[in-house]
Amino acid sequence: MAERTTDPIRPTDDDARALAQGLMRDAAFGALGTLRDGAPLVTRIALFCPEDGVPVTLVSRLSAHTGALLEGARVSLLLGEPGAKGDPLTHPRLSMQALADPVTRNDARFEALAGAYVAARPKSKLYIGFADFLLVRFPPEGALLNGGFGAAFRLTAEDLLPEG
Repeated sequence: MAERTTDPIRPTDDDARALAQGLMRDAAFGALGTLRDGAPLVTRIALFCPEDGVPVTLVSRLSAHTGALLEGARVSLLLGEPGAKGDPLTHPRLSMQALADPVTRNDARFEALAGAYVAARPKSKLYIGFADFLLVRFPPEGALLNGGFGAAFRLTAEDLLPEG
């Protein structure tokens, strides 16, 4: 007899949307997944999430992952930190798929976005002016939210962005 499987994904609701948006808004850093020479590469990056809800990072052209980002690659971000106590896997986390949107110095968006980034991450002021640095936005395409035991959700890009 074939074993029956149950779909663990719950219908997306307002609580799941709020949790996912909160994980994005509050993320100081995340794990970025790209492809390099056809193989997965995961790196830790600093993040900032402005009012539009689209996460942003500041990267150097010298970093291994930046080549893929400059090409507008599809990427993955893992956001959410384990709490101080308990099993790390019981804490909420968001696995988001996005398309890298590089914002270089010659882009009209750069100055305003750089100002907002520095305001949120003041130490970045030390190197944001270096010629090899650029900003990258990560407009979401969708995500999987693990809100804790028995709380799995599939979210769309619209679910991940604040209304407005």
